[in-house]
Amino acid sequence: MRVVGIDCFGYNLRYAHGEYVMSGGRAATSEIGTLVRLRTDEGLEGWGEITPLGNRYLPTHWAEVRAALHTLAPALLGKDPTNVSAVRRTLDGVLLGGTYAKAAIDVACWDLLGKACGQPIATLLGGVLQEDFPLYEAVPLTSPEAMADFVVRREEAGIARFQLKVGNDPLEDAARTRAVVDAAASDTLVVADANGGWNLRAAQIAVASMAGLPVFVEQPCRKTEDCVFAMRHSSLPLVLDETVLTTTDVFRAKYDAGAVSVNIKISRVGGLTGAARMRDLMQDLDMMVSIEDTWGGDIVSAAVSHLAASTEAENFQNASFMNDWTDGHVAGHQPRSRNGRGAAPTGPGLGITVQTDGLESVFHIA
Repeated sequence: MRVVGIDCFGYNLRYAHGEYVMSGGRAATSEIGTLVRLRTDEGLEGWGEITPLGNRYLPTHWAEVRAALHTLAPALLGKDPTNVSAVRRTLDGVLLGGTYAKAAIDVACWDLLGKACGQPIATLLGGVLQEDFPLYEAVPLTSPEAMADFVVRREEAGIARFQLKVGNDPLEDAARTRAVVDAAASDTLVVADANGGWNLRAAQIAVASMAGLPVFVEQPCRKTEDCVFAMRHSSLPLVLDETVLTTTDVFRAKYDAGAVSVNIKISRVGGLTGAARMRDLMQDLDMMVSIEDTWGGDIVSAAVSHLAASTEAENFQNASFMNDWTDGHVAGHQPRSRNGRGAAPTGPGLGITVQTDGLESVFHIA
């Protein structure tokens, strides 16, 4: 099989709950998404997606992603997309960096590999270990009362795991967290996620003020070293996210920071290849695994679903279906959650059928 064409499409993905607010004034009502389609000489197509969350969450943005894709795409012509490792070496030989753009291509290659052998990606990642799995939702940063109300309403839809956006004033953040814990069901999992928004002093105040609450604290500071310092005297479990980019970072997360869990964002680690490698290492280290991405729609949710389905249940914390959070339904809102749980499609590759109607044509290379 050889790649004979690469197409890049764009679209906007609106947030389903109005405004998505994080620490430091970072907010979004919609984001710009980019889809990649690899066309082959055998008539099969593979799809990938990359949708950054604004320009200040992680070191990338939509225009940078598209520029990188335009640079990388010509090198794919004539290559066998089912040789995923060889494709990655080709891309690394063209562009230093560009991880987020490469992630979309990596997912498209996995989609093609699955279609070529007639198997879902979850099977290729080791096999389905979870027929379905728990999903979480993020709770936008606002007043304690509004955040508690959000959780109660989403619990009625079956969601039992929540990531609270905090990271501003530490005492107000503790009040937000306490209000949610008081309002939520006793078995609801609650994570207070600062997205690196606290400095050291604020992080220590926030963590001390949350002492005794049944919550996880996620990424209190921008650097892993500062997270270690902030959590030094706390018994609350730590989750890391933004600072974990490689398998080396996974070791540091456990042995330096004492983290019990890491959120793996597929696009942040270069695609399903890197995400699966990190997932497997975390299972070996007996850490909890959360699987998600920065933003996106049906394609991102499908990729997440296959990695989640092939993860050991005893080491699985939760996943996110971004197509529940956004209106990015380019594949008929598939995969679709049911009562707070997700499952991987059973068709070959990603197991979804993408429609290009209404998408912006960004570029075509053949």
